[in-house]
Order: sequence, then structure tokens, then C-alpha cells
Amino acid sequence: MDLKQIEYFVRVAELGSFTRASVVLDIAQPALSRQVRLLEVELRQNLLVRNGRGATPTEAGKLLLEHGRGILHQVERAREELGRVRGALAGRVAIGLPPSIAKVLTVPLTRAFRVKLPDAALAISEGLSVAMRESLTTGLLDIALLYNTTPAPGIDTTALLEEDLFLVQRRVPGQSEAEAGALARTPLPLDELPRFPLVIPTRPNSIRMLVESELAARGKRPQISLEIDGVAAILDLVADGAGCAVLPMNAVTTSGKPEVFSTRPIHGASDDSGDTGEGDDGNARLRSKLYMAVSSQRPATLTQQAMAELIRTTLMALYKTPG
Repeated sequence: MDLKQIEYFVRVAELGSFTRASVVLDIAQPALSRQVRLLEVELRQNLLVRNGRGATPTEAGKLLLEHGRGILHQVERAREELGRVRGALAGRVAIGLPPSIAKVLTVPLTRAFRVKLPDAALAISEGLSVAMRESLTTGLLDIALLYNTTPAPGIDTTALLEEDLFLVQRRVPGQSEAEAGALARTPLPLDELPRFPLVIPTRPNSIRMLVESELAARGKRPQISLEIDGVAAILDLVADGAGCAVLPMNAVTTSGKPEVFSTRPIHGASDDSGDTGEGDDGNARLRSKLYMAVSSQRPATLTQQAMAELIRTTLMALYKTPG
């Protein structure tokens, strides 16, 4: 069996489509189909059921999929072990980051990566949690950072940190720094959040879902002014007076123009929101929890394990959170 043919088959089986696999593998679909068919001929087994909706593995295909993942993992481990003979870990690591975290993490993480893993290759992409979970399952990503994620088949998660969420408003013209500071120290009760028109991402964005679930528990709904996916676009609209936003503080401080916004912490979250802290008024703060996610179907390589630890330590240094 040819390793490329095994890789091609695994990708088609995982993605359930020759078309999608050809895009991921950067190979023409006819060539991909031919290589998978040659593998079937060699094994004298039909590995995939092809239909108008895509391709699904047969019983033989499911067995080869399990072995194929292990084979590809062992090949990557062998490359790493050979790299260690030269004194360093090698291999490629693909990481997915939510936009707000990417702004603060990409540069320090890349610097640390070059120092700690000089022989390895790093790919970083931004994305929404739903898309990144799928990319973990299909092997496009090795590690993803996800906000407020829920358990999903085939994915293992580890809690990293929690961030307070703030109501972000356009600063009133002429407002002094003292006045802005006083407002920032005045918590907004969660029950009052529906008074403010929100510029907020579409479902199933994690912050959107958290806000809606917390308000629903009180029999209330948020007032949605605009639905926009993208932190930068949301802040531009808030600065233009289109409404308010609910975001972590780092989204504001890394916006390039934090002076045009005023922020208020949101207090009054329920205990099951993932909160562990208390606000100044004795109410739990509305917080967003960040997780590290990996595929449970693919054992992590040594390089990926080292990268996961590097992400954790870099985040802890940035947020100065004991970890």
C-alpha cells in the first residue's frame, strides 16, 4: 500500500466527499478518485460507497480508516524521532484561533515557537468555533482554541482561562477620563442588558449563545440591533453609534482605538455559566471560558504536544493567570 493512497483515502472517508478532499489535499478530483480506486483494487475490497451525496466508508473502509490513521500517525512520529536525532522536534502544527485571541496571541506565540521548535513548521488560522471543531475532526487543524465549547464526539477539551465580558459602548463626546473610569467601575446588572441595542455575532457564536442563555434563564431576550460576524467590524459599528457590544476587554484594548469606547463589567451571571469569580456587588461576573481542543481520534505527535504546552504557557504569561 502506498502512503499517499492511504492519506487520500483517510481524507475522503473523514470528509465524506471526494470534492472536499480534493480541495484539502490540493489534488485534482479525477486523480484523487483514481488513487483511491487503485487502493481498492490492490486490497480487492470496496472501501467507499459513492453516491450523489458524497462517499461513506464500507465495513472494510471503516477498518482501514482506523488503521490508516494509526499508520499516518506513526509515519509522523518517525519523522519526529529522526528530527530529534538532529537535536530538535520537527513536523507541522496547524492551530486555529478565535479572532479576539489571535490579535493578542499570534505574535508572542510565533516568537516562542521559533525559539522552542526551530525545526518545526507552524500554521495559524482564525475561525469561528463551529468551523474549527469540524477542522479538528477532519485533520485540517491539530489544535484549536474555542470559547464556551460544549462536549462533542471525537474532540477532547481542556479549560485554559476565563475572561470577564463587558458592555462596550461608544464614549460620550466630552467625557473625561475620570468619568470614563467611574463608569468602568460601575457594574451593569445582567437584567438591565436588554435595555441596550446590541451589535452581536450570528448564532452559534459562543458569546451570543452565552448572552442569550443567561437572559433566557431570567425570562428575557437581548435587544439585537445588528448581527455582524467579526470583532473589528462590530467595534467599528459601535464606534459609529450603531449600538453596543458584549466583548472581552482584550478585544477593545487591541482594537487600535480603545479611547473611543467605554466599558462596563456585566454582573449577575448564574453559577452554571462557567463563572468562578465574584463581582464587586457580590454577583457572579459574566465570563467567557476558553478551551484548548484537540482531536481524540488522532494521537498527538510530540511536536503537537510541545505546541500545546507552549500555547498554555504563552497564554498564562499574557493574562497573568496562575496555571
